[in-house]
Amino acid sequence: MFKNYFLVTLRNLLKNGFYSFINIAGLSIGITCSILILLWVYDEVSYDRFLPKADRLYQVWANAKFDGKVQSWTSVPLPTYEGMRAADSHIKRAAVTDWGGDHLLTVGETRLTKRGYWVGEDFLQMFEFPLLVGQADQVMADPRSIVITEATAKALFGDEDPINKVIRLDNEQDVKVSGVLRNLPTNSTFQFDFILPWKFREQINNWVRENTTNWGNYSFQVFVELDDPAHHAAVESRVKMMLQEHGEKDTKPELFLYPLLHWRLHSSFDNGVETGGMIEYVQLFTIIAIFILIIACINFMNLATARSERRAREVGIRKSIGSRRRELVLQFIGESTFISFIAFVIAVLLAQLLLPYYNDMVEKKLVIGYLTSRFWLFSLGLIFVTGLVAGSYPAFYLSSFQPVKVLKGKPTAGKGASLPRKILVTLQFGFSILLIIGTLVIYQQIQLLKGRTLGYDQENLMAINYTNEVSKNYKAIKLDLLASGAVEAVTKSNSAITDINSNNFLGWPGKPEELRVIFTTIATEYDWAKTMGIRILEGREFSEDFKSDTSAIIINKAALELMNLKDPILGTELDLWGKKRTLIGVVDNVLMGSPNEPVKPMFAILDPEWIDAVSVRLKKTNDLQASINVVKAVFEKHAPAYPFEYRFADVEFQKKFTTINLTSQLASIFATLTILITGLGLFGLASFTAEQRTKEIGIRKVLGASVPSLVQMISRDFSVLVIIAFTISSPLAWWLLTMYLERYTIRTSIGWWVFPLTGIVSLIFALIIVSTQALRAAHANPVNSLRSE
Repeated sequence: MFKNYFLVTLRNLLKNGFYSFINIAGLSIGITCSILILLWVYDEVSYDRFLPKADRLYQVWANAKFDGKVQSWTSVPLPTYEGMRAADSHIKRAAVTDWGGDHLLTVGETRLTKRGYWVGEDFLQMFEFPLLVGQADQVMADPRSIVITEATAKALFGDEDPINKVIRLDNEQDVKVSGVLRNLPTNSTFQFDFILPWKFREQINNWVRENTTNWGNYSFQVFVELDDPAHHAAVESRVKMMLQEHGEKDTKPELFLYPLLHWRLHSSFDNGVETGGMIEYVQLFTIIAIFILIIACINFMNLATARSERRAREVGIRKSIGSRRRELVLQFIGESTFISFIAFVIAVLLAQLLLPYYNDMVEKKLVIGYLTSRFWLFSLGLIFVTGLVAGSYPAFYLSSFQPVKVLKGKPTAGKGASLPRKILVTLQFGFSILLIIGTLVIYQQIQLLKGRTLGYDQENLMAINYTNEVSKNYKAIKLDLLASGAVEAVTKSNSAITDINSNNFLGWPGKPEELRVIFTTIATEYDWAKTMGIRILEGREFSEDFKSDTSAIIINKAALELMNLKDPILGTELDLWGKKRTLIGVVDNVLMGSPNEPVKPMFAILDPEWIDAVSVRLKKTNDLQASINVVKAVFEKHAPAYPFEYRFADVEFQKKFTTINLTSQLASIFATLTILITGLGLFGLASFTAEQRTKEIGIRKVLGASVPSLVQMISRDFSVLVIIAFTISSPLAWWLLTMYLERYTIRTSIGWWVFPLTGIVSLIFALIIVSTQALRAAHANPVNSLRSE
């Protein structure tokens, strides 16, 4: 029986090659899209789940009241670390870390800049990143030890055993390799090439030692491991008021334990409440993957039911010789599953070919795990589900034919037989229209954000890391750069112009006692505004001509508007860290943080020791590379131990749009593919419709009907379906996109022109496809179509 069904399936596929191609092509494209999307989705939802204790690990966060609402911070004071270790018996371990950063690792002539973390002694026992060499409870025992990844070991030592080998850290300290970690997976929140003991940082860094008992400096990350996730709420309630118990009452901070399994997908907070994050994109693209697959299945349903008369006699014969309806249903679902299998094989090949380009776009290293049981379970499930969804309606429809009627040659379809096909085509176009409108609105949002006034000049502005050697030789570096003829200005600060590394509170005359506002904090030296290209609205910037500038302060326009200072503004004394600062200048607002948010109040102070980056303004030139080489030569002269590395402000600014750009690109691509799949199905259905009405068209031509009137007749029904789809999808798109845009404080309005434009394009697309088949039928010789009459 199965052999017979298989042969019948092959015969039908070959006999109806054109329609088989449309079915398989549509399903292949749909499955390819679904595979690529779901690879991205799986990578996102699998973040950190490889860690054995993932369900028991938490980061200590703080909720604090300022800027008129509750803000959630990922940073806490350093004493919180020891406080957690003693706070509750259910806290099994705790670890403190910095925020990670680049460090110079030197072995002989090999110099590498690698990313590393300073971590507490329990870090590896908590997170259990797999060690190839060493024991988690021992490798951090020596303060001057270092644990490196296998890739770092290979880069520094080749095939030699790295254990007990000495590495020069930042050209200042010697550390000894005590362990080797397996390379971290890309779906790990922590990404590093090495880790160093926190107690070593305490030994060599005065600032860290000074903050060991300082409950007011929120600059550290603290993590805890619970003995059981069930104790989460109880432990959280006990540590909640720890900061206030140690005198931090101004902003009424409250600690809470944020689960590791939420870090990647649920990182957005509003007024102290978790509101989402990447999970929204995961849900969005999962829905898109499902709908694309459904649209491909709809093509199969439409063509299978439309060509029902071709299979009606076969059904009648099978029923007349004893086949039951259940057997016929299984036969037709088996056929659709076989077609789904063929489409799946083609889809996997296409996905594999497209994967390198897809990885570049989504900035991941996704792979198809052919050797994993997960892949095969997914494959079988997808093939079966696709076959079942695509074949269920045609199977029940075809198996319902009465043998007496079909064998007598009577019509098998009633008046409403085409209604399900019309509904399915409407659904296809509805979803396509939804994606097109969404793509256009997201593009508008991106353009709005990218078009915001920056407040500084991005062109030819580069940033270089502030290393120990640069610190020692900064004055000589600055003089040589300015004398080179390639550089216009140089400055240094605690963050590059595209980053915000510090926030603090500031007091001013007339500030309400209960008001707590957080200010972006810039520590810099001379020529900051000049180098960045920031406009000075009032007063001046820091100058070597004024020694009093060590107690001076500069604010931005947003801060001035907030303070509502009385004239004269310049000379006003502001309160910072318990000391008075004299206001000497007001600069324009500078967009340093998220382009989705308004520019926050900012102040800048003169502090040449609190530095993280050197900024260099290159002169305008037609040979940018030559200017970069000049800067490189100066840094290599004065800081030869470190590789010369730089980044341009415009490139760094574009990175702020990674997520929304990805959303736009994927939405555009999948909208295009959805339209292509819909077009394939419409082409096949229009072809079959024209074929079914050949005799009617022949008669009309004999009676004098013109070609345009015949084309209009065939196209009319499809046009109505597109109009209905547009009518349903437009308000739904407006509602969904309005909710989507609410996540942005600065957001575009949904232009009215998006809807008619999408509707017109969709209608024209449908008419072009249908008209090609209508014209073919209208130009056919009526003698041929009426010969059998």
